[in-house]
Amino acid sequence: MIDYSNETIQFDCFRGCSVATDDKTGEQDIRYRQGCCKLEVYNTLKGIAQEQFNDLFEVRFKNTRKGIYVNASGQSIKTGDLVVVEASTGHDLGIVTLEGPIVGRQMKCKGVDSRDDLKKIYRKARPFDIQRWQEAIAREQETMIRARVLANNLGLEMKIGDVEFQGDGTKAIFYYIADGRVDFRQLIKDFAEEFHIRVEMKQIGARQEAGLIGGLGVCGRELCCANYITEFKSITTSAARTQDLSLNPQKLAGQCGKLKCCLNYEVEAYLDAHSRLPRVNEPLELQDGQAWLVKTDILAETLYFSYEKGSLAQIFPLSADEVREIQALNRRGEKPATLRQEDVSAPEFITAVGDDAINRFDPEKKKRRRKNRNRNKKAAPKE
Repeated sequence: MIDYSNETIQFDCFRGCSVATDDKTGEQDIRYRQGCCKLEVYNTLKGIAQEQFNDLFEVRFKNTRKGIYVNASGQSIKTGDLVVVEASTGHDLGIVTLEGPIVGRQMKCKGVDSRDDLKKIYRKARPFDIQRWQEAIAREQETMIRARVLANNLGLEMKIGDVEFQGDGTKAIFYYIADGRVDFRQLIKDFAEEFHIRVEMKQIGARQEAGLIGGLGVCGRELCCANYITEFKSITTSAARTQDLSLNPQKLAGQCGKLKCCLNYEVEAYLDAHSRLPRVNEPLELQDGQAWLVKTDILAETLYFSYEKGSLAQIFPLSADEVREIQALNRRGEKPATLRQEDVSAPEFITAVGDDAINRFDPEKKKRRRKNRNRNKKAAPKE
């Protein structure tokens, strides 16, 4: 929370807006913050107008929940406006994040074909709607804590990850995490009696929970699930094996406890490189002995062989084509002379010790020359 003169500004990154409250009058000014949005979409078609998309808008709510709506209000609506939209029961309040032809692209990505299935935008949000919306938001944290207590009292194996209130405050979505099926019929009744609202239960996975909470990964950047990933694909240890990664659970697991989503990013490139590498199931037969495969640089398409099985003391790199040629000779009963002709060892390792010494920026001290007293003194006269 940051204070500027008579205003207190609070950033709501879960909804991508800033709430400025006047300390004297209590009035609230809510504005859309584009850089604060999770799963933000950049409008590459900004400034381009097409009549068939003039009344279509993308409206976002809390976290990753978005939807395409039709403007049925007759009002002029633009990106950043707070609007009251149609909901299954009552009405909801959201922020317009996209307008124009780019909305048509979003509809195609989400598989929305007909405009008849789209819900309506009733009007721009009025001060009364915004105040009621903020009051509902203020109840979310307390409701989530109380909901966890009620679920624990019933002995249900589930965790309430987040709560999202509808704009009119009459309904709430409870996001929960569970490994198996959960009978929460009694829990819904307890929620309705406790909070006096309509209840909707929505199950999410561990990756979705990490996306809702957010955070930084081991790479130092924002979590991919909180930044741009909308669909989570299955990830297996075969992706790590394909990239020749160490099968260390602590290094392969993300903050959600599951395998990192980034393991799938380069799998296709490694599979393509694997397809160009020869299979080496047996050692290469040479006149001076057998050469065993000890290491493979997949992307460089280079294979390293050693005359001692499992030893990295002296290795010889061969390209994929050279290995195929040697294998072809071995199948014909021929043996190349040796690998030692090239006398190529492993790449030279250059140490960086000393580069980060704390005194590397100090000026070099001038060496003091010792005066040779014998030179300055005159030779003594011989008696």
